Amino acid sequence: MKTRHRIAFISEHASPLATLGGVDSGGQNVYVGELARHLADRGYAIDVFTRWDNKQLPQIINWIPQVRIIHVKAGPLEFVEKEQLLPYMREFRENMLSFIEQEPQPYAMIHANFFMSALVAAEIKEVLQIPFAVTFHALGCVRKIHQGDNDRFPAERIEIEKRVVREADYIIAECPQDEADLIQYYNASPEKISIIPCGFNPQEFYPIDKLLARMVLNLDANENIVLQLGRMVPRKGVDNVVKALAKIRKTDLPVRLVIVGGETDTADPLLDKEIGRLQKMAQEEGVLDSILFVGRKNRDVLKYYYAAADVFVTTPWYEPFGITPLEAMACGTPVVGANVGGIKYSVRDGETGYLVPPHDPDALAQKIYELLSDTSLLEWMKRNAIKRVNAMFTWAQVADKMSLLYDRICVTSPVKDPDERDYEFIDDAFDQAIETIKRSKKILASSIQEAAALLTECFSKNKKVLVCGNGGSAAESQHLVAELVGRFELPNRKALPAIALTADTSLITAWANDIGYEDVFARQVEAHGRKGDILFCFSTSGQSANIIRAMKTSVDKQMYCIALSGKGGGEMSQYAHIDIVVPSNSTQRIQEMHLHVLHTICSLLETNLFSRQNITKELVKENGHAIKKNGNGKHVNGVHQQSII
Repeated sequence: MKTRHRIAFISEHASPLATLGGVDSGGQNVYVGELARHLADRGYAIDVFTRWDNKQLPQIINWIPQVRIIHVKAGPLEFVEKEQLLPYMREFRENMLSFIEQEPQPYAMIHANFFMSALVAAEIKEVLQIPFAVTFHALGCVRKIHQGDNDRFPAERIEIEKRVVREADYIIAECPQDEADLIQYYNASPEKISIIPCGFNPQEFYPIDKLLARMVLNLDANENIVLQLGRMVPRKGVDNVVKALAKIRKTDLPVRLVIVGGETDTADPLLDKEIGRLQKMAQEEGVLDSILFVGRKNRDVLKYYYAAADVFVTTPWYEPFGITPLEAMACGTPVVGANVGGIKYSVRDGETGYLVPPHDPDALAQKIYELLSDTSLLEWMKRNAIKRVNAMFTWAQVADKMSLLYDRICVTSPVKDPDERDYEFIDDAFDQAIETIKRSKKILASSIQEAAALLTECFSKNKKVLVCGNGGSAAESQHLVAELVGRFELPNRKALPAIALTADTSLITAWANDIGYEDVFARQVEAHGRKGDILFCFSTSGQSANIIRAMKTSVDKQMYCIALSGKGGGEMSQYAHIDIVVPSNSTQRIQEMHLHVLHTICSLLETNLFSRQNITKELVKENGHAIKKNGNGKHVNGVHQQSII
């Protein structure tokens, strides 16, 4: 595979090699490692620059193909808490500059992670003019609001973040709350911000039989198990979960709380201050005997803990994103989470779990009790959770979105000659289109065939098709209707009944003005749709509110829904009988494939409905006898007859 761009990651305290669950090891380590891995699969060469904190490690590790871990000397070759690292960033910058200058090929851009890495990136940009993007992972202003004087980072952190916001080429917000905080507290330009969430790896986290998972972990098969998993620091709100457990214990519902995480492989209150604090609190609350502290665990066993649990709980004071709720939902475990930051973005309240206020053990206990008391609700939320995270939050989808941002940055990079950048951009555009076509061919063939078959049946029964979309998708919807009512390839064929719900501008503008744009398509489906009709929906994101409302209305009217989307399918996937999701997060690539899929369906449809009639007529002539037509469209004399003919 041709290398698209060389990218330098900086993650000064969070290496992909670190063991997770400790004070300074968590979501950022996963983010950097998974993003690098998936970008490498897309043709990028990634070097991850991280602080050299272990003299047993070599300076350069070829981690996986196309990804190297570069250890940068910055302070002593031993662990140093991240709150104490800022004074070493000048040495980090100088040693990273020396490394870059010795490399035979330049980096097209830098992706900085955390504010200290971003400071290094900004100073390298001053010297080498390499553009950079930043993911903050946490913001000093927000941390200060929640932790006050307990915040141990240097006071200059916030000023450094403000400088980075001004000088970065792009800022990656992990959720809408992150974007709002950047604008409110740092006066960030909305044009510089791209919302790209964190993700999970479906090869690593997936549904496992609960009894099997409990057997692997030696947990009681009959207990109600609540899981808390992650870093053991006060702001994660684990004490809130302990207090909620004490309230549940006053009911008739027995519950076991399993707590995974900490500084040691087995929970040791003498070596881990936070574990000691939590155990003391549990003793005071009278629930220590109902809690299992298992310590820090390797990632390869985490899926068993998620799958073994009935409910996953996470109630931090604040959370820039939070990867653990995604991993829990991927394993089919509903989440009760704090209504903060990224958690309120990833967890759909009342569908994949519940959102509760932080610092509110009463509300938390109530929601845990509701879930554990209703097995049918748990099962319903399990299905919703699996569907939602796979539709919206895989690392492959994150990498696709990040790739688009990188290409935007790299094409304007001053490191390259303008003509070279133009030709490279053109090459990349073709390469991306080709790659999307190849991936779509593998994934979409059966869905396209099913859509063509359903449309064939619909028209054969003298039913009709309603089509809708917004923007470019509105144009595609009218294009499809033109091919159905008019013709695609076959001349002189019968017209097929299809209506573009985007075409009645009087109704759309009147209803949008008087009632609201969210119902412009649903209203028309209500008027025109009949049982057995098809609603064909176009959307690049799968999240268009007016399309989703139209689909809900069509389901109520016992119609069929075909969804043609991208970016994981979004909420539309929940209501589609046939879900055609282009495997891309690029709007232009998705629209290109929508046109191809549209044409392919039209060609199949005309073949199914009309070309076979011509074949049948030729067979009649050759055989010299009439083939009797069966009104039910059955095989007669070995030839299938469509009832529309």
